[in-house]
Amino acid sequence: MAHKFSFRWISIAAIGTALALSTLSAQAQFVCGGHSDLVAGLAQAFQQKQIGYGVVGEAAIVEIYVAANGTWSMLVTDVKGRSCIFATGDGWENTAIATAQGI
Repeated sequence: MAHKFSFRWISIAAIGTALALSTLSAQAQFVCGGHSDLVAGLAQAFQQKQIGYGVVGEAAIVEIYVAANGTWSMLVTDVKGRSCIFATGDGWENTAIATAQGI
């Protein structure tokens, strides 16, 4: 039950994010462009590779890119095909591997 509850809130937040992306002004701090261009830029500049993605209903696709040094980026692509880097950070920990190993 708790898993469904938190997933609903995550979905609502992601949909809100996707809708907000479509109304942001040019002065916003998001980097937007073609999907392949942004992915190539993340690979070249930060050595980041996709580790996963999720579909947000019919509103967007959210992808997570991570480098071996722990930097990460969240890429959101809306239904119009516009991609934006929505968030970046440091210290990514892959909990799926730790869970699979019983840690």
